[in-house]
Amino acid sequence: MEKTDYDLVVIGGGPAGLTAGLYAARAKLNVILIEKISTGGQVLITDWVENYPGFPEGISGFELVQKMTEQAKQFGLVIENNEVLSLELSEKIKTIRLNDKTVTTRAIIIATGASPRKLGVPGEDVFFGKGVSSCATCDGPFFRDRVVAAVGGGDTAVQESIFLTKFVKKVYLIHRRDELRATGILRERALANDKIEFLWDSVLTRMDGLTNVEKITVKNVKSGEEKNLAVDGCFIWIGILPNTEFLGDALRQDEFGFIIADADMSTSVPGVFVAGDARNTPLRQIVTAVGDAAIAAFSAEHYIENF
Repeated sequence: MEKTDYDLVVIGGGPAGLTAGLYAARAKLNVILIEKISTGGQVLITDWVENYPGFPEGISGFELVQKMTEQAKQFGLVIENNEVLSLELSEKIKTIRLNDKTVTTRAIIIATGASPRKLGVPGEDVFFGKGVSSCATCDGPFFRDRVVAAVGGGDTAVQESIFLTKFVKKVYLIHRRDELRATGILRERALANDKIEFLWDSVLTRMDGLTNVEKITVKNVKSGEEKNLAVDGCFIWIGILPNTEFLGDALRQDEFGFIIADADMSTSVPGVFVAGDARNTPLRQIVTAVGDAAIAAFSAEHYIENF
């Protein structure tokens, strides 16, 4: 068997990457996890996680990642901080070009996640995880009987706003057009929901507060009029971007850049697997990411055995 630096390289250090690394290390594969910044991914900026099984009182995103990292390292997972610049997948042995070197491997698991598309307004980054969110499933229950704002007009924005009304007192739904882009049935449900107040032809221009969001500024794009609204949270649903730019066209992706995979997490290139939010998937949660990763690691192990 031709020699390589590694049996398996896991790219990305969020819950999916850490789980894949844990499973692979436990299976005694020669594996390394490469993470650009620090392990954790989106979870690091999640203030509190209460829908991950095993933590009935909830757990901070930072602490959950810390526990996952410690557990993976206990099984011998090596974690390296480096950036993947490109992949060469045309040969059976894969080549990964990093910032300062090139490594070879038999198999790869891509777990680079996705990032919410941002508005780019003052206060957005400051309050992300402190009232600003892009996940109603994750954070909606924290705003029980509170007033929140939501930005967007597509299916996700409308569906998630409707979901929020299970918990909140009121949702200001801010949309830059004068009608929703969401599908008919969702539009009807939203318009009939007395907890949703629509701010048409409007954009959110800034967020303010002390430690958490307390106030937002909304501007009418037709009249130019600005007004302030007191809110306890702000949900932004203007799209999500997969962290897959480094791939180019090396793997089959959907129209948005999410990697298309089979049920065993295999991609269009043999020996390359995907797990978590970078995958074309109907739900992006910590629990689904770790499930993907367990399958991807299992599939990668079988691929390596038959290399």
